Amino acid sequence: MARNIRCLRLPIRALSLANFSSRLSFPVQLTDNPSHPMRHLIYVIPAIIFLSVVCANADDKPATRPAKDAQAAYEPRSAPGEGQKFLQQFVGNWSVVKTFHPRNGEPVVSRGQCTQTMIHDGRFLRSDFIFNDATGQTTGMGVIGFDADSGKFTSFWTDSRSTRVSIRQSRDKFDGSKIVLYSKSLDDPNARQSRTITHLENDGKRIVHRQFAANPDGSERIMMELVMQRRQ
Repeated sequence: MARNIRCLRLPIRALSLANFSSRLSFPVQLTDNPSHPMRHLIYVIPAIIFLSVVCANADDKPATRPAKDAQAAYEPRSAPGEGQKFLQQFVGNWSVVKTFHPRNGEPVVSRGQCTQTMIHDGRFLRSDFIFNDATGQTTGMGVIGFDADSGKFTSFWTDSRSTRVSIRQSRDKFDGSKIVLYSKSLDDPNARQSRTITHLENDGKRIVHRQFAANPDGSERIMMELVMQRRQ
């Protein structure tokens, strides 16, 4: 076997990725016998060197920069504020008693349930109501948000009783204890005026929401009351 083995010097040209400036060489014992283990080294060693250089070069690539938010130049982002912390206390499932006070006659009471969740990464509170009374079942959905820059709340309400959208907004900055909203109209300056006050009771286990209508003389009368009890 010894006479069939010859010694060669196998040159390897420097790879440009590694920026080598000279040739590397190493002795490899070759044999005419295809089953001889040394014969496979001429294929294995160059492959190992090539993979090492490629991997090292890949690790040196700079990290990809996050995409720039082009929309932020027109609509700057804003984070949740103290108003969202207050709204967070409303999250959960609630039993609801609604009392409607007509201008004349006895109050009308109906019962229902409500599920409230924070949406859009904790920026808005969504409220889904279901009421049952003598006329059948009605549904309603409210969304309220708080603008940290102005310190005011804005709410929208829709329900299955009407095609109208009710819009309400604060006039004063949030005082940390209650939400006071006034009705707003986008196109009718003579629209019906009303005011709502919402606050928490019993360590956050009860929500009381009252809506007041304006009388012609400027005074107010209670028109509706929602008492919401947290469900276990």
